[in-house]
Amino acid sequence: MLRDFATTIVQTLRQRGFQAYLAGGCVRDLLLGRDPKDYDVATNATPDQVMSIFPETYAVGAQFGVVLVPVPESDVAGNVHTDDSDRRDVAGYVSPRANAVEVATFRSDIGYSDGRHPDEVRFSTDPREDVARRDFTINGMLLDPVSGEVLDFVGGRKDLEANIIRAIGDPERRFQEDKLRMLRAVRFAARFRYTIEPATFAAIKNAAHEIHVVSRERVRDELTRMLTEGQARRAFLLLDESGLLREALPEISAMKGVEQPPQFHPEGDVFVHTLLLLENLPRPCPPTLAWGALLHDVGKPPTFRVATDRIRFDGHVEVGVKMAEDICRRLRFSGDDTGQILALVDNHMRFGHATRMKESTLKKFLRMPRFDEHLGLHRADCLASHGDLSTYEFAREKLAAIPPEKMRPSPLVTGDDLIAAGYAPGPRFREILTAVEDAQLEGRLPSRNDALEFVRREFPL
Repeated sequence: MLRDFATTIVQTLRQRGFQAYLAGGCVRDLLLGRDPKDYDVATNATPDQVMSIFPETYAVGAQFGVVLVPVPESDVAGNVHTDDSDRRDVAGYVSPRANAVEVATFRSDIGYSDGRHPDEVRFSTDPREDVARRDFTINGMLLDPVSGEVLDFVGGRKDLEANIIRAIGDPERRFQEDKLRMLRAVRFAARFRYTIEPATFAAIKNAAHEIHVVSRERVRDELTRMLTEGQARRAFLLLDESGLLREALPEISAMKGVEQPPQFHPEGDVFVHTLLLLENLPRPCPPTLAWGALLHDVGKPPTFRVATDRIRFDGHVEVGVKMAEDICRRLRFSGDDTGQILALVDNHMRFGHATRMKESTLKKFLRMPRFDEHLGLHRADCLASHGDLSTYEFAREKLAAIPPEKMRPSPLVTGDDLIAAGYAPGPRFREILTAVEDAQLEGRLPSRNDALEFVRREFPL
């Protein structure tokens, strides 16, 4: 439907006497036989002219010649479209343009003093001029959706066929204009398994230290896409080779060369292990799971030591949680996402004790929020090291075997019950209620009366 709507916009603009084409990533994806998530239209109509033709248009970036034309609530068949599930990217996000088509006026950009946005935009009537200011050749083609004709002024089709990411024009200039393009080059190269053209890659290396100009949120979002698009290992190898990893995530770069005990990690150092783990994540992968996987061993480099018996990382979980918290704060993750990422880092070693846990401890472990992500991290962790999935299978079997009412039963005793029994409110309440819950989870307290008797016996007044 979105493609049909974009085609309708192109046809409408042409009927009004304007030039109009599909542009950018959607053309690339269509030529690759992929289903684009977003559609962009490029035209010589000015924003004011576009908004007069499409009254419901949102002027989200009119100063740059960009407006959004929202998809009507219902298509011509009368089908209402309210579900964005098919518009989500692999990171789980719904694009802000998921239900709209971006219409941009042909333009040239003048000056990029902030390294991200043009200082001045001059509208143009020449599509060649518009294409020349775009980022990569594979994103610089225009398509007539009616005739199927492709306008390729930059050699994009040739680079698609050769599997190459190449900056349009002078790569040094392209990256000076917009530093985020360096991360995008890596992401596209990883996603499509393409090679970054040598001059383009050299320009990234030269400018990698300038990535700090980009907002932390934009850096986070690009890294999240790399982590969740299915080619995370390749993406992080390219980040490392380009120098961007050292700038954007020095804590991950520090994993390189940090040896691990070969009896537990025959695959190699902490960096090698982490990238192998990323390769084994589920697809699609929740962003929090991907980041938890990336950061699960972030505490190993600062805790590395060689003992008499073997290499040790004493306290690496606790150190890792603190480091992961600092990274999440730096990249401005939401509170909810930060909490889940830290939980994944904090609990990833507990699986080693799962088969020996008391019944109450095991049930509390298995009922952690979003336990499927903990389980997914453990599976990938095992596959990236010793390959033994027995604990993973044990946890899955327990999850399937224990009914929800046994995993999280209604409390037999409450704080009000304790007060009624003569106990004074205070810190001791938590100890008593926890002990009752543990005994209940272990099947030792079948009723409320049994629970109250347990309290009087174990915690006398």
